[in-house]
Amino acid sequence: MEKNILLILGHPSENSFCKAIIDAYQKGAEEAGANCRTICLSRLNFNVNLSDGYRTGESVQLEDDLIASQQLILWADHVVLAYPNWWGFMPALTKGFIDRVFLPGFAFKHRSGKIFPEKLLKGKSMRLLITMDTPKWWFYLIYRASQYQILKDIVFGYVGFHPIMFSTFGFMRKSTVKQRNNWLKQVERLGKQLK
Repeated sequence: MEKNILLILGHPSENSFCKAIIDAYQKGAEEAGANCRTICLSRLNFNVNLSDGYRTGESVQLEDDLIASQQLILWADHVVLAYPNWWGFMPALTKGFIDRVFLPGFAFKHRSGKIFPEKLLKGKSMRLLITMDTPKWWFYLIYRASQYQILKDIVFGYVGFHPIMFSTFGFMRKSTVKQRNNWLKQVERLGKQLK
């Protein structure tokens, strides 16, 4: 069975290593026979602020680019998101995209009398490809990869993604051309494995 894979570039620049790793994943996935689509967040026209919070619920007005993004998320069996770790989390553009797209009625639905919502994106898996200027050992040992726990349990797991897998690339400022090339080969292999 062919797999539909949605690749999301969460770096505000297409001239970034995040773009290179998205391209490497796509190359591997297409070689494995997957159907791939890409969203470059910097190309979308949308307000990153969820200005009224979730008070408006399912009646939130979405820009055309966000409606199209939701359709691609529904189409996908597997979502790959690449972004840089800035100040301990993702860029504002990426966070704004999540705030605006993963809305009640699309990503989850509260039910009367139920504590936990219905997860509307069940059956989809996710791979996050994250670059950082923090040494990996520091990120895991000192920061305890807390960002990953939040994304797994509070964000993407909350709406049904499973499994949610992480790949960390750092630290970028000290990386060599050889190391970056090895990382790209590693990501291409992940693409071929469709995970």
